[in-house]
Amino acid sequence: MMEENQKLLDINQDLESKGINLRIEKRGKVLNIRGSLPDKKSPSLYKVQRISLKLPYDINGLEEARKAIELIDFQLKKNQFYWSHWIKEKAITSIKSKKLDLSNEIESFKKHFFSDTSKSKSPASMISTWQSAYKPYMNRLIGLSNKSSLKLGEGLLLEILLSYKENSRSRQQCGIALSALAKYLKLELPENWKQLQSGYGIHESNFRELPSDEEIITSFKTIPNPKWRFVFALMATYGLRNHEVFFSDLSSLKKDGDKIIRVFPNTKTGEHQVWPFHPEWVDLFELDKTSDTSDLLPSIKTNLKYTTLQHIGRRVSEQFRRYDISFTPYDLRHAWAVRTILIGLPNTVAAKMMGHSVSIHTKTYHHWITRRDQQLAVDSALSRLNLNKTNN
Repeated sequence: MMEENQKLLDINQDLESKGINLRIEKRGKVLNIRGSLPDKKSPSLYKVQRISLKLPYDINGLEEARKAIELIDFQLKKNQFYWSHWIKEKAITSIKSKKLDLSNEIESFKKHFFSDTSKSKSPASMISTWQSAYKPYMNRLIGLSNKSSLKLGEGLLLEILLSYKENSRSRQQCGIALSALAKYLKLELPENWKQLQSGYGIHESNFRELPSDEEIITSFKTIPNPKWRFVFALMATYGLRNHEVFFSDLSSLKKDGDKIIRVFPNTKTGEHQVWPFHPEWVDLFELDKTSDTSDLLPSIKTNLKYTTLQHIGRRVSEQFRRYDISFTPYDLRHAWAVRTILIGLPNTVAAKMMGHSVSIHTKTYHHWITRRDQQLAVDSALSRLNLNKTNN
């Protein structure tokens, strides 16, 4: 109980510091919201009132109450606060119909998504994109909607977005998915939606946790299964996505091959070619000693009529955990990208090899690209200074 009491105090103090005039109130074993709110009969007048949340007085309940206050504060500032949304007894009938309407709206959006052939020519790619980049956020929308009296609109979409951690990839992707849904349903979004969905890539602090070359080599040696060791080596040397390992032309790894891997067009981002960085890892990991590439990979289901790229990728992540590798498969990809930046590979070339846009590449690896460009400018300035000293 001491922990809950301190949590309640901390949240209310934080709300006060943000200029929010609402507080969480404990009444018995449940939580309420108390503060200045529009009068039910005369909305232009404000007076101190309560909203019954019926949330339990525990850590989770306090966090839910905080989110409710932040949402109410947003509604008040936008003149979108309605008591009917927060008096649950009056909203039961409308909530039932709202749930049905929401499911129908999302199903209609899903059909629209798959009917838009301009997104991709590959059905497998569209299935994978829906499963990984849209479905989780549609499910979250349905789940939170069932607990909320809010109708499908700006307030509810904002609540979903803010349920993800700030600056996280999940929040950024949620913002994209909900923007597409809002555009299809002709719903308004907050003007600062893009700012709220926040950053895309990895923060500088995360890059500090990327495995070093020595850690990658050591981890490679600990994998007992030669086929999964081969998967690891390909990802480390070529920066491939988890699933791309199983959808690439590996024939160039044979003796006298040029060691340039071609990723097939039926993957998420289409066909692209990738060079090894470090090139010497081809030899170190014995990738250049293959004579027959048909039986090098683990035997997993790759027929996209019966599986998805996301599921294939998940199998790779499961193996990393099984072998107690201290970093994720995507850390290998990010480490490869940083390697190309530090050796001076142009952003356009690196982005093409990674199978994404230059814009995404720049956002994701902004810190390292900025550092490289600044270092080049410093080197150039010092070179001119030394030249001037020599001439004088």
